[in-house]
Amino acid sequence: MAADNIHLSVDASKPGPKIDRNIFGQFAENLGHGLYEGIWVGPDSSIPNTRGIRNDVVAAFKELKVPNVRWPGGCFADQYHWRKGIGPTDRRPATVNSAWGDVIDTNAFGTDEFMDFIQQIGSTPYVSINLGSGTPQEAAEWLEYMTAAAPTALANERAANGHPEPYRVGFLGIGNESWDCGGAMTPDYYVSLMKVYSRFVLNMNPAQRDKDQMLKIAVGPGTPDTGWTEAVMQAWKKHTWAWDINGVSLHWYTVPNGWPPSTNSEKFGLEDYTKTLNSTLVMDEFLQKQEAVMDKYDPEKKVTLSVDEWGAWHAPLSGSNPAFLVQQNSIRDAILASLNLNIFARHADRVRMANIAQMINVLQAMILTDKEKFVLTPTYYVFKMYVPFQDATSVPVAFDVGTYTHGGVTLPRVDAIAAKSADGKLLLEITNLDPESPATIDVDVAGIAVKSVKAETLTAPTVDSINTFESPKAVLPKLEAVKVQGGKLSLTVEARSVTVISIEP
Repeated sequence: MAADNIHLSVDASKPGPKIDRNIFGQFAENLGHGLYEGIWVGPDSSIPNTRGIRNDVVAAFKELKVPNVRWPGGCFADQYHWRKGIGPTDRRPATVNSAWGDVIDTNAFGTDEFMDFIQQIGSTPYVSINLGSGTPQEAAEWLEYMTAAAPTALANERAANGHPEPYRVGFLGIGNESWDCGGAMTPDYYVSLMKVYSRFVLNMNPAQRDKDQMLKIAVGPGTPDTGWTEAVMQAWKKHTWAWDINGVSLHWYTVPNGWPPSTNSEKFGLEDYTKTLNSTLVMDEFLQKQEAVMDKYDPEKKVTLSVDEWGAWHAPLSGSNPAFLVQQNSIRDAILASLNLNIFARHADRVRMANIAQMINVLQAMILTDKEKFVLTPTYYVFKMYVPFQDATSVPVAFDVGTYTHGGVTLPRVDAIAAKSADGKLLLEITNLDPESPATIDVDVAGIAVKSVKAETLTAPTVDSINTFESPKAVLPKLEAVKVQGGKLSLTVEARSVTVISIEP
């Protein structure tokens, strides 16, 4: 039964850790129609594009201020050989994407196309190197091709391919899921390879020698077991000048019924809604377990915990290629995204990077396309609403959680985070998980004078409401009324909603 109201208190005078903008990162794997038809249509396409990259997609991602994009995978990364994706496109060899459906890959979208996309949207590349079927030499030469400023043979080859200036590579993933699709390795075997790749795969861009150094992300776990994290962190604790890592990755998808994913992404009811959100909240416990191990070896929290694959993984849409991981995206998924982003924000002292899976047409996508058609998903709008939280300083928020129960599953009724932005605004996010009842919220604000308030809410008529090509505006943010009296706020947040409040001092 819903309580009459919920009380929150925020204290802007008590700054906590910075909410690193990189937790709002994205992931673009060569999978299904994520790259081809999603980002890349080719320069000869009738779909408006710039050098083959869709203009509508670029414009949408610029609005999100995407901090980083992880590419080329995912499982695809450990079968990707970069040389096949450079040079004149008509000379690039066609290969088989055995990771995702055995489809033909023309290699038309390669390193220079990815970097062009990154520059068009104003982001930073997070490059995953091939640890599984590649070699240290191959990976080292790839980094030289991308980053060398001196006129080496590989730098000259990059220049001949149209980019004389070296690229900036912000992050380097040393393999992907090496415990499974990346080679079914043991932790100790992976650690021995990780050291070699860390030693010899070097960023040669002189602009990244000091404060803008490339950060190296080691493979971490995909289950709550801590053995893999233990092996990597134990090695890091003993590392020498010859090698180093700056982060450990973690992969955790919301799959409420276990593998293979079976929940519907459209035409579902309250049971699927509550089970899915209850499952996604496990992320907090997963992070705590890994952080406890990391704290043992790194109490100063120098090493980042990077959640570089996360999101809802539902059953493939009926009629789609199951290897393409096509699913719809509802208000339920938008709420799932807000809950995970809030969890990351509460772990901001250690979690400083995350990448939702994936950008376009795959899993919990920001955008869906079909030839020239294009639609923004509810999850896209959550990321847009959260843009002010990028690099904001977290501040404490206390609130009565309350409960919502359906079918034997009990959820917290609300969730919330607060932060202070660089321009001095106080930000408050409130998620109402209750799919049936609005919540009346009273907010006490300390440490800042309340001058003016703006609020934006994302909700929808039903838990399975989606945006479609035919009805692209079914789920859109709207302005929300907030009353201000004596430094206190009051508002009603709708059922199944995400609300972001900006308080001007």
